[in-house]
Amino acid sequence: MAETNTRKMKAKTKPPAAKGNGTACKVEACKRAYQAKGYCFFHYGKWKAGEMPKARFDTCGKEGCFKKVVAHGRCVEHQRKAEVAAGAPAPAAPSAPPAPAA
Repeated sequence: MAETNTRKMKAKTKPPAAKGNGTACKVEACKRAYQAKGYCFFHYGKWKAGEMPKARFDTCGKEGCFKKVVAHGRCVEHQRKAEVAAGAPAPAAPSAPPAPAA
């Protein structure tokens, strides 16, 4: 006797509805569907990486810099520049290890 396959197909689910603005990404020019935090998959990834104007962590205080703050409201790059400008010595490169004895 032949075996019959009685598998049911899963119903497609609708994407979660965005709060307040339907199902579109909250970035003005973006028409993609909402995924999380009001953003589509693309902009949500940028938000997580800190590349959006309103990042999930504190961002550098310099104009146009959205990197994560490490000290005094600045990112690593701008903090180092401020230290050098204030007269603190720049971190020295590590010296080469001694040559092995022959």
